Amino acid sequence: MVRKVRESNMRRCGLVVLDMAGTTVADGGLVEQAFSAAARELGVEPGSADHAEKLDYVRATMGESKISVFRHLFGDEALAQQGNVAFEKAYGELVDGGRIAPIPGAREAVEELKSAGLAVVLTTGFARVTQDAILDALGWRDLVGLTLCPADAGGRGRPYPDMVLSAFLRTGAVDDVRQIAVVGDTAYDMKSGVRAGAGVVAGVLTGAHDAEALRGAGATHVLGSVAELPSLLRGVDE
Repeated sequence: MVRKVRESNMRRCGLVVLDMAGTTVADGGLVEQAFSAAARELGVEPGSADHAEKLDYVRATMGESKISVFRHLFGDEALAQQGNVAFEKAYGELVDGGRIAPIPGAREAVEELKSAGLAVVLTTGFARVTQDAILDALGWRDLVGLTLCPADAGGRGRPYPDMVLSAFLRTGAVDDVRQIAVVGDTAYDMKSGVRAGAGVVAGVLTGAHDAEALRGAGATHVLGSVAELPSLLRGVDE
């Protein structure tokens, strides 16, 4: 009887919007490597003060749409587009080289959520081509019914709520944004969830930002990893 009650509670949260890199996917610092390759193409010398300053900004804004990061760093739209293309190319090559893996327990967590009747959507700040490369490398093409990148939500990535709200509209899984759980490893994930009105905004400690940063950005819960998410959602309404 207790188990049935808990499963019912899990279904009260009908939509889970999950970040990828750092939350469900471990990439071992590939973002920084890909950024360094892109910055070098734009004339930023590795080891220079300019490179260090820009890399610090990349670290601080993990989770944000990558084109937005390049726009901030280089100020010129043509340079930003060139840098973003170079970044996506470098990241894709690293992914194809087998440099990524699932966060332990991530696939199992997604499958458990789905078996409990929840809709699960995977989101990213990368471009679609890179997101697809990650999904292919992990064999996750059929893991969920919907994956979203900023271009799928009108071009605005995190910290805007657009991808979360696009998941809400496109899945039709729930009729109230408070029935959404947003999960990610960065402050930008937390901000997007808060701005979307999600009832659960959970940070995980497997990626870029620590518990203090996640809570400061509005996390309602902080988990060791996404593997703990099914247990959280079973008990969140008890």
